[in-house]
Amino acid sequence: MRYLAVDLGGKRTGLAVGDDLTRIASPVDVLEIPPGPRLVEAILRAIAEHGPDALVIGLPLNMDGSEGEAAKQVRAFGDLLANAASLPIEFHDERLTSRAAELDLAGLYTRKGKKRRLDAVAAARILSGYLARESG
Repeated sequence: MRYLAVDLGGKRTGLAVGDDLTRIASPVDVLEIPPGPRLVEAILRAIAEHGPDALVIGLPLNMDGSEGEAAKQVRAFGDLLANAASLPIEFHDERLTSRAAELDLAGLYTRKGKKRRLDAVAAARILSGYLARESG
């Protein structure tokens, strides 16, 4: 099964692709579009390009595992996206993925270059975690 992961942000949204056969997740894009209809349309274009069977959306849980306002907003966007894409959606805990992505990119890019790639790398981290959970 092929997946497209979405790391939803207020200004930027990271995308990554991967599959359950190789269990490799790769960052593909950062969309600099705030959540809303334009972002849904951009993600639909990414779906057409990458052909996923399902979407994995990072869920911003609180450190104690509870869901706050940010998680509610992500779930609402996920519902909007599920209706538009007609694909199954899975939510996966995204706690600390942005920090891990920062460490992945440490020393590789300028600050501006790192900022541009960070959300896509975080999406890949989300998808890697999801694939590991599903396989084992």
